[in-house]
Amino acid sequence: MPEHVIFGLDPLWLATALLVLTYAAIMSEKINRAVVALLGAGLMISLGVLTQEQAIHGVDFNTIALLTGMMILVNITRKSGIFQYIAFWSARKAGGVPWKLLIMLTLVTAVLSALLDNVTTVLLITPVTLLVARELDVPAYPFLFAEIFASNIGGTATLIGDPPNILIGSATGLSFNDFVQNLAPVVGVLIALQVLALHALWGKNLRANPEAQRKIMALEPAEAIKDPGLLVSSLGVMFAVLAGFVTARETGLEPGTIAMFGAAVLMFLYVRKHPGADQSHRVQDIFGEVEWVTIFFFVGLFMVVAGVEHAGLLDHLAHGLVDVTGGDRNVTAVVILWASAVLSAIIDNIPFVATMIPLIKSMTPAMGGTEGVMPLWWALSLGACLGGNGTLVGASANLTVAGLAEREGVHFKFLTYTKLAFPLMLGSIAVAHAYLYFWFLV
Repeated sequence: MPEHVIFGLDPLWLATALLVLTYAAIMSEKINRAVVALLGAGLMISLGVLTQEQAIHGVDFNTIALLTGMMILVNITRKSGIFQYIAFWSARKAGGVPWKLLIMLTLVTAVLSALLDNVTTVLLITPVTLLVARELDVPAYPFLFAEIFASNIGGTATLIGDPPNILIGSATGLSFNDFVQNLAPVVGVLIALQVLALHALWGKNLRANPEAQRKIMALEPAEAIKDPGLLVSSLGVMFAVLAGFVTARETGLEPGTIAMFGAAVLMFLYVRKHPGADQSHRVQDIFGEVEWVTIFFFVGLFMVVAGVEHAGLLDHLAHGLVDVTGGDRNVTAVVILWASAVLSAIIDNIPFVATMIPLIKSMTPAMGGTEGVMPLWWALSLGACLGGNGTLVGASANLTVAGLAEREGVHFKFLTYTKLAFPLMLGSIAVAHAYLYFWFLV
Protein backbone atom coordinates (compact mmCIF):
# COMPACT_ATOMS: atom_id res chain seq x y z
CA MET A 1 0.00 0.00 0.00
CA PRO A 2 1.24 3.54 -0.70
CA GLU A 3 2.66 5.28 2.37
CA HIS A 4 3.30 8.86 1.23
CA VAL A 5 -0.02 10.01 -0.21
CA ILE A 6 -0.37 13.80 -0.17
CA PHE A 7 -2.14 15.31 2.87
CA GLY A 8 -2.44 11.82 4.39
CA LEU A 9 -5.44 11.00 2.15
CA ASP A 10 -6.70 7.44 1.96
CA PRO A 11 -4.82 5.98 -1.05
CA LEU A 12 -7.70 3.63 -1.89
CA TRP A 13 -10.23 6.45 -2.24
CA LEU A 14 -7.77 8.76 -3.97
CA ALA A 15 -6.77 6.13 -6.54
CA THR A 16 -10.42 5.21 -7.13
CA ALA A 17 -11.38 8.86 -7.63
CA LEU A 18 -8.54 9.34 -10.14
CA LEU A 19 -9.57 6.19 -12.02
CA VAL A 20 -13.22 7.29 -12.22
CA LEU A 21 -12.28 10.82 -13.32
CA THR A 22 -9.91 9.44 -15.96
CA TYR A 23 -12.54 7.11 -17.39
CA ALA A 24 -15.22 9.82 -17.29
CA ALA A 25 -12.96 12.19 -19.21
CA ILE A 26 -12.14 9.48 -21.76
CA MET A 27 -15.85 8.76 -22.29
CA SER A 28 -16.69 12.45 -22.68
CA GLU A 29 -14.31 12.69 -25.67
CA LYS A 30 -13.83 16.41 -24.95
CA ILE A 31 -10.09 15.94 -24.46
CA ASN A 32 -7.92 13.51 -26.39
CA ARG A 33 -7.83 10.23 -24.49
CA ALA A 34 -4.02 10.00 -24.60
CA VAL A 35 -3.78 13.38 -22.87
CA VAL A 36 -6.34 12.26 -20.28
CA ALA A 37 -4.50 8.99 -19.57
CA LEU A 38 -1.14 10.75 -19.18
CA LEU A 39 -2.70 13.37 -16.88
CA GLY A 40 -4.19 10.58 -14.78
CA ALA A 41 -0.81 8.84 -14.62
CA GLY A 42 0.91 12.08 -13.63
CA LEU A 43 -1.57 12.67 -10.82
CA MET A 44 -1.17 9.09 -9.56
CA ILE A 45 2.57 9.75 -9.18
CA SER A 46 2.43 13.39 -8.05
CA LEU A 47 -0.17 12.73 -5.35
CA GLY A 48 1.83 9.83 -3.95
CA VAL A 49 -0.33 6.86 -4.91
CA LEU A 50 2.59 5.48 -6.95
CA THR A 51 6.31 6.03 -6.96
CA GLN A 52 7.91 6.73 -10.31
CA GLU A 53 9.55 3.30 -10.24
CA GLN A 54 6.22 1.59 -9.57
CA ALA A 55 4.59 3.53 -12.41
CA ILE A 56 7.29 2.50 -14.90
CA HIS A 57 7.09 -1.10 -13.68
CA GLY A 58 3.33 -0.99 -14.29
CA VAL A 59 3.77 -0.33 -18.02
CA ASP A 60 3.54 -3.54 -20.07
CA PHE A 61 6.36 -2.91 -22.52
CA ASN A 62 5.64 -6.18 -24.34
CA THR A 63 2.26 -4.75 -25.37
CA ILE A 64 3.82 -1.41 -26.34
CA ALA A 65 6.47 -3.16 -28.46
CA LEU A 66 3.91 -5.41 -30.15
CA LEU A 67 1.64 -2.50 -31.07
CA THR A 68 4.50 -0.30 -32.30
CA GLY A 69 6.11 -3.09 -34.29
CA MET A 70 2.87 -4.07 -36.01
CA MET A 71 2.08 -0.43 -36.85
CA ILE A 72 5.47 -0.03 -38.52
CA LEU A 73 5.06 -3.29 -40.45
CA VAL A 74 1.62 -2.35 -41.71
CA ASN A 75 2.58 1.23 -42.57
CA ILE A 76 5.43 0.05 -44.77
CA THR A 77 3.38 -2.76 -46.31
CA ARG A 78 0.61 -0.29 -47.14
CA LYS A 79 3.00 1.67 -49.38
CA SER A 80 3.12 -1.31 -51.75
CA GLY A 81 -0.61 -0.95 -52.49
CA ILE A 82 -1.55 -4.48 -51.38
CA PHE A 83 -4.53 -3.37 -49.30
CA GLN A 84 -6.07 -1.36 -52.14
CA TYR A 85 -5.51 -4.41 -54.32
CA ILE A 86 -7.51 -6.56 -51.89
CA ALA A 87 -10.39 -4.07 -51.84
CA PHE A 88 -10.55 -3.77 -55.65
CA TRP A 89 -10.23 -7.54 -56.00
CA SER A 90 -13.19 -7.94 -53.64
CA ALA A 91 -15.28 -5.50 -55.67
CA ARG A 92 -14.46 -7.33 -58.91
CA LYS A 93 -15.18 -10.74 -57.39
CA ALA A 94 -18.53 -9.42 -56.17
CA GLY A 95 -19.32 -8.43 -59.77
CA GLY A 96 -20.24 -4.95 -58.60
CA VAL A 97 -23.34 -6.41 -56.89
CA PRO A 98 -23.80 -4.51 -53.59
CA TRP A 99 -24.99 -7.40 -51.42
CA LYS A 100 -22.16 -9.62 -52.63
CA LEU A 101 -19.70 -6.79 -51.98
CA LEU A 102 -21.13 -6.40 -48.47
CA ILE A 103 -20.35 -10.05 -47.78
CA MET A 104 -16.93 -9.87 -49.43
CA LEU A 105 -15.80 -6.78 -47.51
CA THR A 106 -17.10 -8.30 -44.27
CA LEU A 107 -14.99 -11.42 -44.81
CA VAL A 108 -11.91 -9.48 -45.94
CA THR A 109 -12.16 -7.18 -42.91
CA ALA A 110 -12.55 -10.11 -40.52
CA VAL A 111 -9.53 -11.97 -41.93
CA LEU A 112 -7.27 -8.90 -42.02
CA SER A 113 -8.34 -7.94 -38.49
CA ALA A 114 -7.26 -11.36 -37.24
CA LEU A 115 -3.90 -11.23 -39.02
CA LEU A 116 -3.07 -7.55 -38.44
CA ASP A 117 -5.25 -5.71 -35.92
CA ASN A 118 -8.71 -4.24 -36.16
CA VAL A 119 -7.74 -0.55 -35.96
CA THR A 120 -5.12 -0.88 -38.69
CA THR A 121 -7.52 -2.88 -40.84
CA VAL A 122 -10.32 -0.31 -40.72
CA LEU A 123 -7.84 2.48 -41.40
CA LEU A 124 -6.96 0.69 -44.62
CA ILE A 125 -10.37 -0.65 -45.65
CA THR A 126 -12.61 2.33 -44.83
CA PRO A 127 -11.26 4.82 -47.43
CA VAL A 128 -11.48 2.21 -50.19
CA THR A 129 -15.00 1.22 -49.07
CA LEU A 130 -16.10 4.85 -49.34
CA LEU A 131 -14.60 5.00 -52.83
CA VAL A 132 -16.31 1.81 -54.01
CA ALA A 133 -19.67 2.82 -52.48
CA ARG A 134 -19.43 6.17 -54.24
CA GLU A 135 -18.66 4.48 -57.55
CA LEU A 136 -21.63 2.14 -57.13
CA ASP A 137 -23.84 5.02 -55.98
CA VAL A 138 -25.04 3.08 -52.92
CA PRO A 139 -25.08 4.20 -49.26
CA ALA A 140 -21.75 3.57 -47.55
CA TYR A 141 -23.20 3.23 -44.03
CA PRO A 142 -24.22 -0.47 -44.28
CA PHE A 143 -20.74 -1.41 -45.51
CA LEU A 144 -19.00 0.58 -42.79
CA PHE A 145 -21.31 -0.79 -40.09
CA ALA A 146 -20.54 -4.32 -41.30
CA GLU A 147 -16.81 -3.59 -41.24
CA ILE A 148 -16.94 -2.31 -37.66
CA PHE A 149 -18.59 -5.54 -36.53
CA ALA A 150 -16.34 -7.73 -38.66
CA SER A 151 -13.19 -6.01 -37.39
CA ASN A 152 -14.08 -6.55 -33.74
CA ILE A 153 -15.33 -10.11 -34.25
CA GLY A 154 -12.43 -11.12 -36.51
CA GLY A 155 -9.92 -9.50 -34.19
CA THR A 156 -11.19 -11.71 -31.35
CA ALA A 157 -9.67 -14.78 -33.00
CA THR A 158 -5.98 -14.01 -32.49
CA LEU A 159 -3.46 -12.57 -30.07
CA ILE A 160 -2.79 -9.52 -32.24
CA GLY A 161 -6.26 -8.96 -33.69
CA ASP A 162 -7.74 -6.76 -30.97
CA PRO A 163 -5.97 -4.67 -28.30
CA PRO A 164 -7.76 -6.48 -25.41
CA ASN A 165 -6.24 -9.76 -26.60
CA ILE A 166 -2.80 -8.18 -26.80
CA LEU A 167 -3.18 -7.10 -23.18
CA ILE A 168 -4.48 -10.49 -22.05
CA GLY A 169 -1.81 -12.43 -23.94
CA SER A 170 0.99 -10.26 -22.62
CA ALA A 171 -0.25 -10.56 -19.04
CA THR A 172 -0.83 -14.32 -19.08
CA GLY A 173 1.73 -15.71 -21.53
CA LEU A 174 -1.01 -17.11 -23.77
CA SER A 175 0.38 -17.62 -27.27
CA PHE A 176 -0.90 -16.80 -30.75
CA ASN A 177 -1.83 -20.48 -31.14
CA ASP A 178 -3.74 -20.51 -27.85
CA PHE A 179 -6.03 -17.73 -29.02
CA VAL A 180 -6.59 -19.31 -32.45
CA GLN A 181 -7.36 -22.76 -31.03
CA ASN A 182 -9.72 -21.52 -28.34
CA LEU A 183 -11.49 -18.57 -29.97
CA ALA A 184 -11.35 -19.01 -33.76
CA PRO A 185 -14.19 -21.61 -33.83
CA VAL A 186 -16.76 -19.28 -32.27
CA VAL A 187 -15.47 -16.34 -34.34
CA GLY A 188 -16.21 -18.30 -37.52
CA VAL A 189 -19.77 -18.95 -36.34
CA LEU A 190 -20.29 -15.30 -35.38
CA ILE A 191 -19.05 -13.98 -38.74
CA ALA A 192 -21.44 -16.32 -40.54
CA LEU A 193 -24.33 -15.12 -38.37
CA GLN A 194 -23.31 -11.48 -38.98
CA VAL A 195 -23.38 -12.00 -42.73
CA LEU A 196 -26.90 -13.47 -42.51
CA ALA A 197 -28.17 -10.72 -40.19
CA LEU A 198 -26.79 -7.82 -42.24
CA HIS A 199 -27.96 -9.34 -45.50
CA ALA A 200 -31.47 -9.50 -44.05
CA LEU A 201 -31.24 -5.92 -42.76
CA TRP A 202 -29.58 -4.23 -45.73
CA GLY A 203 -27.97 -6.48 -48.29
CA LYS A 204 -31.09 -7.71 -50.05
CA ASN A 205 -32.29 -4.12 -50.55
CA LEU A 206 -29.05 -2.65 -51.90
CA ARG A 207 -29.16 -1.89 -55.62
CA ALA A 208 -26.64 -0.36 -58.04
CA ASN A 209 -27.33 0.93 -61.52
CA PRO A 210 -25.69 -0.91 -64.44
CA GLU A 211 -23.42 2.01 -65.37
CA ALA A 212 -21.96 2.13 -61.85
CA GLN A 213 -21.38 -1.62 -61.93
CA ARG A 214 -19.49 -1.30 -65.22
CA LYS A 215 -17.18 1.28 -63.61
CA ILE A 216 -16.42 -1.10 -60.78
CA MET A 217 -15.73 -3.97 -63.14
CA ALA A 218 -13.33 -1.70 -65.07
CA LEU A 219 -11.10 -1.34 -62.02
CA GLU A 220 -7.84 -3.24 -62.39
CA PRO A 221 -6.65 -4.56 -59.00
CA ALA A 222 -3.11 -5.03 -60.33
CA GLU A 223 -2.85 -1.29 -60.96
CA ALA A 224 -3.13 -0.70 -57.21
CA ILE A 225 0.31 -2.31 -56.68
CA LYS A 226 2.69 0.63 -56.60
CA ASP A 227 5.90 -1.16 -55.63
CA PRO A 228 6.14 -4.89 -56.49
CA GLY A 229 9.58 -5.22 -54.87
CA LEU A 230 8.32 -3.76 -51.60
CA LEU A 231 5.29 -6.05 -51.81
CA VAL A 232 7.51 -9.13 -51.97
CA SER A 233 9.67 -7.90 -49.07
CA SER A 234 6.66 -6.92 -46.97
CA LEU A 235 4.81 -10.19 -47.45
CA GLY A 236 7.97 -12.18 -46.74
CA VAL A 237 8.61 -10.35 -43.46
CA MET A 238 4.93 -10.42 -42.50
CA PHE A 239 4.74 -14.19 -42.97
CA ALA A 240 7.96 -14.59 -40.98
CA VAL A 241 6.48 -12.53 -38.14
CA LEU A 242 3.27 -14.57 -38.15
CA ALA A 243 5.40 -17.73 -38.09
CA GLY A 244 7.24 -16.23 -35.12
CA PHE A 245 3.95 -15.73 -33.29
CA VAL A 246 2.88 -19.30 -34.02
CA THR A 247 6.18 -20.76 -32.75
CA ALA A 248 6.66 -18.32 -29.86
CA ARG A 249 6.19 -20.98 -27.20
CA GLU A 250 8.94 -23.13 -28.72
CA THR A 251 11.39 -20.24 -29.28
CA GLY A 252 10.69 -18.47 -25.99
CA LEU A 253 10.41 -15.11 -27.76
CA GLU A 254 7.80 -12.59 -26.65
CA PRO A 255 5.35 -11.24 -29.28
CA GLY A 256 6.73 -7.73 -28.74
CA THR A 257 10.24 -8.89 -29.60
CA ILE A 258 9.03 -10.69 -32.73
CA ALA A 259 7.04 -7.68 -33.96
CA MET A 260 9.83 -5.16 -33.31
CA PHE A 261 12.46 -7.36 -34.92
CA GLY A 262 10.23 -7.87 -37.96
CA ALA A 263 9.66 -4.10 -38.14
CA ALA A 264 13.41 -3.48 -38.00
CA VAL A 265 14.07 -6.00 -40.79
CA LEU A 266 11.41 -4.52 -43.04
CA MET A 267 12.65 -0.96 -42.37
CA PHE A 268 16.14 -2.09 -43.36
CA LEU A 269 14.85 -3.60 -46.60
CA TYR A 270 12.80 -0.46 -47.28
CA VAL A 271 15.60 2.10 -46.82
CA ARG A 272 18.79 0.19 -47.71
CA LYS A 273 18.96 1.47 -51.31
CA HIS A 274 18.55 5.11 -50.32
CA PRO A 275 21.62 7.02 -49.12
CA GLY A 276 22.01 9.92 -46.70
CA ALA A 277 19.24 12.44 -46.34
CA ASP A 278 16.75 10.45 -48.41
CA GLN A 279 17.17 7.44 -46.12
CA SER A 280 16.71 9.61 -43.02
CA HIS A 281 13.58 11.13 -44.52
CA ARG A 282 12.11 7.69 -45.20
CA VAL A 283 12.81 6.51 -41.64
CA GLN A 284 11.26 9.67 -40.19
CA ASP A 285 8.27 9.16 -42.44
CA ILE A 286 7.80 5.59 -41.17
CA PHE A 287 7.99 6.59 -37.52
CA GLY A 288 5.76 9.59 -38.20
CA GLU A 289 2.96 7.25 -39.31
CA VAL A 290 2.98 5.28 -36.06
CA GLU A 291 -0.17 5.99 -34.03
CA TRP A 292 1.68 7.55 -31.11
CA VAL A 293 -1.60 8.78 -29.64
CA THR A 294 -2.63 5.15 -29.12
CA ILE A 295 0.80 4.15 -27.80
CA PHE A 296 0.92 6.91 -25.19
CA PHE A 297 -2.69 6.27 -24.27
CA PHE A 298 -1.60 2.76 -23.32
CA VAL A 299 1.40 4.07 -21.36
CA GLY A 300 -0.73 6.46 -19.31
CA LEU A 301 -3.49 3.92 -18.81
CA PHE A 302 -1.10 1.23 -17.57
CA MET A 303 0.13 3.67 -14.92
CA VAL A 304 -3.40 4.64 -13.85
CA VAL A 305 -4.35 0.96 -13.47
CA ALA A 306 -1.10 0.30 -11.59
CA GLY A 307 -2.17 3.03 -9.16
CA VAL A 308 -5.49 1.40 -8.27
CA GLU A 309 -3.76 -1.97 -8.09
CA HIS A 310 -1.17 -0.71 -5.59
CA ALA A 311 -3.88 1.06 -3.59
CA GLY A 312 -5.73 -2.23 -3.13
CA LEU A 313 -8.90 -1.51 -5.12
CA LEU A 314 -8.54 -4.53 -7.38
CA ASP A 315 -8.11 -6.87 -4.42
CA HIS A 316 -11.38 -5.53 -2.98
CA LEU A 317 -13.15 -6.00 -6.30
CA ALA A 318 -11.78 -9.52 -6.72
CA HIS A 319 -12.93 -10.57 -3.28
CA GLY A 320 -16.31 -8.96 -3.94
CA LEU A 321 -16.71 -10.86 -7.21
CA VAL A 322 -15.75 -14.14 -5.54
CA ASP A 323 -18.27 -13.43 -2.77
CA VAL A 324 -21.06 -12.64 -5.27
CA THR A 325 -20.41 -15.80 -7.28
CA GLY A 326 -19.64 -17.93 -4.25
CA GLY A 327 -16.25 -18.72 -5.71
CA ASP A 328 -17.94 -20.87 -8.36
CA ARG A 329 -15.74 -20.80 -11.46
CA ASN A 330 -18.58 -21.33 -13.91
CA VAL A 331 -20.73 -18.56 -12.45
CA THR A 332 -17.72 -16.24 -12.31
CA ALA A 333 -16.88 -16.87 -15.97
CA VAL A 334 -20.45 -16.11 -17.06
CA VAL A 335 -20.57 -12.94 -14.93
CA ILE A 336 -17.25 -11.78 -16.42
CA LEU A 337 -18.48 -12.49 -19.97
CA TRP A 338 -21.69 -10.46 -19.68
CA ALA A 339 -20.27 -7.72 -17.47
CA SER A 340 -17.33 -7.33 -19.85
CA ALA A 341 -19.66 -7.06 -22.84
CA VAL A 342 -21.96 -4.43 -21.34
CA LEU A 343 -19.21 -2.37 -19.73
CA SER A 344 -16.97 -2.55 -22.83
CA ALA A 345 -19.83 -1.08 -24.82
CA ILE A 346 -20.08 1.83 -22.39
CA ILE A 347 -16.39 2.50 -21.89
CA ASP A 348 -13.61 1.72 -24.36
CA ASN A 349 -12.71 -1.97 -24.02
CA ILE A 350 -8.99 -1.20 -23.71
CA PRO A 351 -9.10 0.54 -20.32
CA PHE A 352 -11.70 -1.93 -19.09
CA VAL A 353 -9.51 -4.94 -19.87
CA ALA A 354 -6.44 -3.21 -18.43
CA THR A 355 -8.38 -2.91 -15.18
CA MET A 356 -9.73 -6.47 -15.24
CA ILE A 357 -6.42 -8.24 -15.86
CA PRO A 358 -4.88 -7.75 -12.42
CA LEU A 359 -8.31 -8.42 -10.88
CA ILE A 360 -8.55 -11.85 -12.52
CA LYS A 361 -4.92 -12.57 -11.66
CA SER A 362 -5.70 -11.97 -8.00
CA MET A 363 -8.54 -14.53 -8.25
CA THR A 364 -6.22 -17.31 -9.47
CA PRO A 365 -5.74 -19.01 -6.06
CA ALA A 366 -9.49 -19.05 -5.39
CA MET A 367 -10.15 -20.62 -8.82
CA GLY A 368 -7.72 -23.51 -8.41
CA GLY A 369 -4.59 -22.10 -10.01
CA THR A 370 -3.56 -21.23 -13.56
CA GLU A 371 -5.59 -23.92 -15.33
CA GLY A 372 -8.67 -23.28 -13.22
CA VAL A 373 -8.71 -19.57 -14.05
CA MET A 374 -8.24 -20.09 -17.81
CA PRO A 375 -11.98 -19.95 -18.71
CA LEU A 376 -12.09 -16.52 -17.07
CA TRP A 377 -9.49 -15.21 -19.50
CA TRP A 378 -11.48 -16.49 -22.48
CA ALA A 379 -14.65 -15.00 -20.99
CA LEU A 380 -12.89 -11.64 -20.63
CA SER A 381 -11.58 -11.76 -24.20
CA LEU A 382 -14.94 -12.68 -25.71
CA GLY A 383 -16.87 -10.19 -23.61
CA ALA A 384 -14.52 -7.25 -24.19
CA CYS A 385 -13.84 -7.80 -27.90
CA LEU A 386 -17.43 -8.56 -28.87
CA GLY A 387 -18.90 -6.04 -26.43
CA GLY A 388 -16.89 -3.31 -28.14
CA ASN A 389 -19.41 -3.50 -31.00
CA GLY A 390 -22.25 -2.26 -28.79
CA THR A 391 -21.70 1.50 -29.14
CA LEU A 392 -19.48 3.88 -31.06
CA VAL A 393 -17.22 4.39 -28.01
CA GLY A 394 -16.92 0.66 -27.30
CA ALA A 395 -13.75 0.09 -29.35
CA SER A 396 -11.07 2.12 -31.07
CA ALA A 397 -11.98 0.64 -34.46
CA ASN A 398 -15.53 2.02 -34.17
CA LEU A 399 -14.35 5.57 -33.58
CA THR A 400 -11.78 5.26 -36.37
CA VAL A 401 -14.42 4.28 -38.93
CA ALA A 402 -16.83 6.97 -37.71
CA GLY A 403 -14.14 9.66 -37.93
CA LEU A 404 -13.10 8.71 -41.47
CA ALA A 405 -16.72 8.47 -42.58
CA GLU A 406 -17.68 11.87 -41.15
CA ARG A 407 -14.93 13.50 -43.22
CA GLU A 408 -16.60 12.11 -46.35
CA GLY A 409 -20.08 13.20 -45.31
CA VAL A 410 -21.28 9.81 -44.02
CA HIS A 411 -22.77 10.52 -40.60
CA PHE A 412 -22.46 8.11 -37.69
CA LYS A 413 -24.94 9.15 -34.98
CA PHE A 414 -24.32 7.61 -31.57
CA LEU A 415 -27.95 6.64 -30.90
CA THR A 416 -28.66 5.50 -34.47
CA TYR A 417 -25.67 3.19 -34.35
CA THR A 418 -26.42 1.94 -30.82
CA LYS A 419 -30.09 1.08 -31.51
CA LEU A 420 -29.00 -1.53 -34.03
CA ALA A 421 -25.54 -2.44 -32.79
CA PHE A 422 -26.36 -3.09 -29.12
CA PRO A 423 -28.99 -5.81 -29.76
CA LEU A 424 -26.72 -7.44 -32.35
CA MET A 425 -23.88 -7.35 -29.85
CA LEU A 426 -26.04 -9.00 -27.16
CA GLY A 427 -26.93 -11.72 -29.65
CA SER A 428 -23.24 -12.40 -30.29
CA ILE A 429 -22.63 -12.60 -26.53
CA ALA A 430 -25.44 -15.12 -26.18
CA VAL A 431 -23.69 -17.29 -28.79
CA ALA A 432 -20.37 -16.78 -26.97
CA HIS A 433 -22.09 -17.76 -23.69
CA ALA A 434 -23.19 -21.08 -25.17
CA TYR A 435 -19.71 -21.64 -26.63
CA LEU A 436 -17.99 -20.79 -23.35
CA TYR A 437 -20.26 -23.13 -21.43
CA PHE A 438 -19.97 -26.18 -23.68
CA TRP A 439 -16.31 -25.67 -24.70
CA PHE A 440 -14.73 -24.72 -21.36
CA LEU A 441 -17.09 -25.13 -18.43
CA VAL A 442 -18.95 -28.43 -18.80
